[in-house]
Amino acid sequence: MTTTTVVPEAPPALAAELLAMDAAASAAIPARTERNLLVATWNLRAFSDLTPRWEARSSDTPKRDWHAVACIAAVLSHFDVIAIQEVRRNTTALRFLLARLGPRWHFLTSDVTEGSAGNGERLTYLYDSTRVEPSGLVGEIVLPAGVGDDPGRQFARTPYAASFLRADVEFILTTVHVLWGADADERLPEVEAVARWMRDWADRPDDWNSNLLVLGDFNIDRLDDPLYRAFVATGLSPPPELNGVPRTIFDNDRARHFYDQIAWFSAPDGRPLLNAMSYTDRGGSFDFLGHAFGTLSKNQVSWRISDHYPLWVEFAL
Repeated sequence: MTTTTVVPEAPPALAAELLAMDAAASAAIPARTERNLLVATWNLRAFSDLTPRWEARSSDTPKRDWHAVACIAAVLSHFDVIAIQEVRRNTTALRFLLARLGPRWHFLTSDVTEGSAGNGERLTYLYDSTRVEPSGLVGEIVLPAGVGDDPGRQFARTPYAASFLRADVEFILTTVHVLWGADADERLPEVEAVARWMRDWADRPDDWNSNLLVLGDFNIDRLDDPLYRAFVATGLSPPPELNGVPRTIFDNDRARHFYDQIAWFSAPDGRPLLNAMSYTDRGGSFDFLGHAFGTLSKNQVSWRISDHYPLWVEFAL
């Protein structure tokens, strides 16, 4: 489908679900005000093609339909800027999402990282242009020659950075989707490389590096495991409010992961290295289960909405 496709109104039962999703998000996420900024990250599982109907049939592929993407839009509309992982080469679902959010919503996206490790993925930012605007910097992080054991090695999915303005305050987001690999040992070099690259960027004098934030899916298994320690080793500081929230719909009390993260640098005394913006001590994830697709299994919901929850933080400006 294209952005000019005429989409009929949602059936009444689905329209009621969308209202319920919006109401649940309103209750869980702070309201947007004149002096706050809401930043989020969301891994949208295999966000690619779309079945062009409100309810996908058993014979349809993919199972993600207009209803599913409308549910995603009902959540995203509560944030100012969102980093999205797993947008694929095919941008049909992305373009329908933008149409559903409305004309004030815009996006920036990277190209696809080629090769099997890249998994046909892009990294993408969605932003409400009435609240946030790009301030000029866009780039992909490329490791200099000679870094690591393999001088030619790069990231499986090239991290993507973009600068934005909100109420005359500039901030720079860098989003990442770390290689999954066969085990945690394969993820460690990428996590270390991201943390070191961002630290070097933050320390360079006279560079474009104010208010650096890192966010995305780092595939960190546990709090304080080797991956987490590598992530924070250079001074990146995730807010403690995110420590207790689940990242995926399959998490439970026995197996809680730390895949998704939002972090910024702090000084050795713990003081955040942020200018003209401050973290409000409010952050979390949003549990969309139970508000739509209530008759489906978690695995079925994961292919419609996602297997990850959105993660968010609030700043005061």
